Amino acid sequence: MSTETTSQRPSSLADIYISFTLLALQGFGGVLAVVQRELVERKRWLTMEEFVEDWAVAQILPGPNVVNLSLMIGHRYFGLPGAMAALAGMLSIPLLIVLMLAIVYAQFAQYPQVVGALRGMGAVTAGLIIATALKLVPALKNNPLGRTTALLFSALCFTGIALLRLPLAYILLALGTVTCLLTYRRLK
Repeated sequence: MSTETTSQRPSSLADIYISFTLLALQGFGGVLAVVQRELVERKRWLTMEEFVEDWAVAQILPGPNVVNLSLMIGHRYFGLPGAMAALAGMLSIPLLIVLMLAIVYAQFAQYPQVVGALRGMGAVTAGLIIATALKLVPALKNNPLGRTTALLFSALCFTGIALLRLPLAYILLALGTVTCLLTYRRLK
């Protein structure tokens, strides 16, 4: 765990709900970059190390990563009511928007401009994810495996999933087992 402490905390359940609603609306389609910036840099509810640790746990839980993270943060500060407020914030307004967009998309899906716009949005999202990953690299200095080993496992994971097209479950099982064993040995 980080030696650094957070300097802020959410003031109320309404703060949790509104904050996660705004996060969900800002990062529509991919919120990792937005969540990291807002929770660590702007609101300071988490340190960078806490964010990396919580994000790692959120990724291995079933369901959307950022929803898992919102539940963990809401619960950390306000227990079950905080978790429910964070979940409602992540899902309520975005759900309404998605339903409205689905209705609109059904009317315009055949136009090449719409298809091109969606491809462009996909490229922007990929760029945001890469930029966020680069911002998170300094937090690896406190990782028990060390920055170099952690980056090596990240590269192996990327190679297995993106280039070799191996199933995510196999990659997580294989690399997750090895990294857990290595971490255990280094901590022991």
